[in-house]
Amino acid sequence: MYTSDTDRKIAAKTSLIYLIISLVCVLFGAVYEYFSHEVYSYYMLYAFMIPLVGGTLVYLCIFLSRLPVPEKASFNLYNSGIAALCVGCIFNGVLEIYGTTNSLISVYWLAGVILVFLGVIVYLFEIRGSIASSAKEK
Repeated sequence: MYTSDTDRKIAAKTSLIYLIISLVCVLFGAVYEYFSHEVYSYYMLYAFMIPLVGGTLVYLCIFLSRLPVPEKASFNLYNSGIAALCVGCIFNGVLEIYGTTNSLISVYWLAGVILVFLGVIVYLFEIRGSIASSAKEK
């Protein structure tokens, strides 16, 4: 299986972007909890882990293992799922710090998990198709 240098650069760039997003989440959580009068939420404290593990680590593994970079459909599905999970985590943290709940918060988790799952499934089909096409060429 062949991966071009531009694909490797895309994976590295995406990994770096997710690292920056993780740092922004850390900064946002720290500032928000500083002004929350010593009320803390684990959702807010650990919101940075979703883009760090789900984004930076995943795309860094793709970069280092020379796997093909996801095509547009799987890339967008997966990244939208990570964004939904991260926003849901932050929103849940805000609600906990405020001292209230909302039953609609589960929509973020459900949508995020479904989108990530669909992104991974589409990516696996893309890899399967690229392996099959490379086998036909030989």
